[in-house]
Amino acid sequence: MNATVIAVALSLVSAAAYASAAVAQSRLAARTERNAGVLRLLGRRAWWSAVALNAGGALLHVAALKYGPLTLVQPLGALTLVAAVPLGARAAGRRVTRTEWRGTILTLLGLGALLMTAGGTAPHETLSLPEALAVGAGTMAVVAGLSRPGARPGLRHAAASGITSGVASALTQTLTVSVTDHTGPLFSWRLVVVALLVSAFAMSGLLLSQTAYRGGLGAPLAVVTLANPVAAAVIGLALLGERLQGGTASLFPALLGTVASVRGVILLSRAQAQTSAVAGPAGDEPKPGAGSPSRVVIASRRPMDQPMLWPELDRAPVGGP
Repeated sequence: MNATVIAVALSLVSAAAYASAAVAQSRLAARTERNAGVLRLLGRRAWWSAVALNAGGALLHVAALKYGPLTLVQPLGALTLVAAVPLGARAAGRRVTRTEWRGTILTLLGLGALLMTAGGTAPHETLSLPEALAVGAGTMAVVAGLSRPGARPGLRHAAASGITSGVASALTQTLTVSVTDHTGPLFSWRLVVVALLVSAFAMSGLLLSQTAYRGGLGAPLAVVTLANPVAAAVIGLALLGERLQGGTASLFPALLGTVASVRGVILLSRAQAQTSAVAGPAGDEPKPGAGSPSRVVIASRRPMDQPMLWPELDRAPVGGP
């Protein structure tokens, strides 16, 4: 079987596993206090379910990197967002909206254009020890900058998660090619350092995405989806000798594919953000006056089947019987 076909098939299953993990992490984040630490997460079965799904997706991703280059495998990671749309809708008890379908179609069309320009040969280049250390140091500096206190921490943490995951994929490819192609000794300082960097970046990406999903699933997952292949492609093109098929002529369809994918991801993130803001736990339409939570609480008592909108007001004593 063609190596490209195997890489694409493995990437599709990997994307489905990652999408299931993202939905599980988002639901866990919605039920977890913002100041909860890592130890609190370790006691949740939902956390370990998400970890298992991420681990399964990672193993399939590693196998895909054996048969396909970074410029081919990483763009397919955007299908994680596409798969998360119906999974998230089903978990919320609602239907997929028209805007979400539009975003899905645009993302798929953009991915198709990008795959036409991606390299189709199995990878052979690997990172040297100085290159791996430089990539690791640069990634740590970027993540430290994105993790600083400030506005929009969720999106910045999502970008940091995507970058660390993309770098981990690039480093994983070095491990996979070195071990399976016997390009050097199985036990060397280079492979030990690369393995440690892969473990650190993979775990960092998982924890950063968990904090990013506290603000919802759509926008953070969209940022992760975009940042991951960009980081991996930069390493692949700059250090691993990967090239786009067709030379400079392939830049035009690649640009069109990028624009379509970005537009599709934006539509998906907006639709999911709007749905999270206006829909009830079962996907019901917003009731009249729901846009003004304080007016609802003050005008009447909260029914037993509605969520507590303003806890501090609900706890205040209310006159009357």
